[in-house]
Amino acid sequence: MPTETAPALAIRGLTKTFDRPAVDRLDLTVEAGRFYALLGPNGAGKTTTLRMVAGLVRPDGGSIHVCGVDALADPVAAKRLVAWVSDEPMIYDKLTPLEYLEFVAGLWSLDPAAAQAGAHELIGRLGLGLEANRRCEGLSKGMRQKVALAGALIHEPRLIILDEPLTGLDAAAARVVKDVLLERVRTGASVIMTTHILEVAERMAERIGVIAQGRLVAEGTLDELRGLAGRAGTSLEDIFLELVDAPGLAA
Repeated sequence: MPTETAPALAIRGLTKTFDRPAVDRLDLTVEAGRFYALLGPNGAGKTTTLRMVAGLVRPDGGSIHVCGVDALADPVAAKRLVAWVSDEPMIYDKLTPLEYLEFVAGLWSLDPAAAQAGAHELIGRLGLGLEANRRCEGLSKGMRQKVALAGALIHEPRLIILDEPLTGLDAAAARVVKDVLLERVRTGASVIMTTHILEVAERMAERIGVIAQGRLVAEGTLDELRGLAGRAGTSLEDIFLELVDAPGLAA
């Protein structure tokens, strides 16, 4: 059973190897009700980590707890608490946004009346009203990304996992998505997000973790990271480049 006082996410010794170690004995904690940004150069292990948390990839070692639930021992219970949104929208092209949300709500066995109300609220909040009854195959990538986000939020998850969630969104759509995510955090949900748009992490995240070669190399608030890097008052981009010591890998 989930525990109210437990961290939203607690990872200990998490390990995954493909042709080389992708995640190397990673320890990471995201407290409940926090917006957490996980940053790192390409190939650092960010997406692999989040896929293991979401139950899409089985780790080689270590533990994952979501709101106190052991995600490896009881993956179904953990997945009920989690939402996963990747940078490539994974939706059904032949369904309309409303049909897709109805389908997802059914998978979660949500009350039909409550699910319908929640679907209409998400459609309106994400600016999908004019597209609600169009097949998803005719939508732009940005619109499809918003449909995928709505589907992830329909069951009121306590941990929202986002891998490059703003890919394909214009400035106005990105603002809407950011506002929706911050609203969820204010109501007690937690967000862990990867992004290469460092300004987004700088503005939105309460805590920032920097991962390199599968390990957490730094963590803290922006001011704390400035202190670690010895660069008071500098941008997150400057701090990030110094921490990972890889000037060509931030993009």
